[in-house]
Amino acid sequence: MSSHVTSTTRTETDADTDSDLSAAASQLRIATFRLARRMRTQRAVDSMSDGQFAVLAALWKTGPHTLGELAARERVSAPSMNRTVNCLQDSGWITRGADENDGRKVVISLTDQGRSVVDETARRRDAWVESALAELTEDERATIAQAADIMARMVTL
Repeated sequence: MSSHVTSTTRTETDADTDSDLSAAASQLRIATFRLARRMRTQRAVDSMSDGQFAVLAALWKTGPHTLGELAARERVSAPSMNRTVNCLQDSGWITRGADENDGRKVVISLTDQGRSVVDETARRRDAWVESALAELTEDERATIAQAADIMARMVTL
């Protein structure tokens, strides 16, 4: 009875592909980070932190949340989220109220002033991106549009 052992060896092509993929991943990470950082500078309230704006944007997009839901959504501790919410409430951008279905729960909602901050920040960011896109060629804009679709798909993987 003979035993046949099959060995799989990585080829130079496999290593090159891995290296290319790693380089592409790094390049995409850096470019995405730099683009996001540049867009974050375009905000309606300069003194607002990214974490504070993320809470306002979440409330704007998906409606009222409890403190625990916001903390889970932003992946921070409840005490940390409570500090953020207190600051936003002190600035008049959010309110706290009783849950309609469970009076023991506190629901955090966006005020009209908070909604204006989100709307103005989105308007400024869109204007900055539009200005940057205007500097590109038509082919480059088409490539960016394709990349945006692909990136949107990547975040759901």
